Amino acid sequence: MELDKGYYKGKTAVVTGAASGIGLALIEELLAYGAEKVVLADFNAVNLKKHTDRLSAEYPGRVKGILCDVTKENEVVDMIAEAAEFFGGRIDLLINNAGAGVMGMFTESYPPIPEKDRHGMIVQTNKDWEKAFALNFYGALYGCREVIPIMQKNGGGQVINVISGIAFYPMAYQSMYAATKAALNGLTLSLRYEYWDDNIKFNSATPGTTATAIWGDMAPPPTAQTPQQSARRILAQAAKNRRVIFGDDPDEAGAKNCFHPDHEDIPDTYLLEVARARRSGESTRV
Repeated sequence: MELDKGYYKGKTAVVTGAASGIGLALIEELLAYGAEKVVLADFNAVNLKKHTDRLSAEYPGRVKGILCDVTKENEVVDMIAEAAEFFGGRIDLLINNAGAGVMGMFTESYPPIPEKDRHGMIVQTNKDWEKAFALNFYGALYGCREVIPIMQKNGGGQVINVISGIAFYPMAYQSMYAATKAALNGLTLSLRYEYWDDNIKFNSATPGTTATAIWGDMAPPPTAQTPQQSARRILAQAAKNRRVIFGDDPDEAGAKNCFHPDHEDIPDTYLLEVARARRSGESTRV
């Protein structure tokens, strides 16, 4: 998709989860497109300092790093306030990118699966679910709630919430990840219309299959794109105010048939293959 780099020229932007992966790539692209100032928000102090220092040397006065754990509301509140102060009272763009992919078993099976056949997956508890929602859902919710009044005061803005293709193609052994990202998608698209007449644009964005730390110890699929490719595609579609931004072609193709009653055999066939592969130990099957 053609990218209108001029759309971002002179804008101020906050990106969470910005000290690595797609978040860092988004920051780098925004600066290259002429963003006036950016804030990197992240909980990893070492990475945050490293990349803030590096980018500040390249773009003096235009970069600020803020240590922030998005699962803690008070830290998000303080981060948004500090960013607004750095930007001179306005925030044009907030990208809620912080999040994590998680795998595990929804409940204990009967009879119980032997430890050697669990392939490292645990039965996820209520505490695990609460942690997942705190990171993948509430972190973005806190950011949205804090930035909306600032954007209203300044006549508008834009919020991009990074979801995942799993929100509409929910895979077995990732019920927690699917649920958190589906919830974030629902929140985003509801807010899109609630604040449309305030000139605040809301977009959901999948990153697509991208080679980042989300894969943990597993090797990313050979077809995975780079974080820069994902960031460019997200920003290109955000400039066009796409309702749902798809980070790669497979995500876009999957969205077309995920809930269509005439094509339910497509997701059923694929997702059942994934489930059976993962049950047999092929945890990298995507």
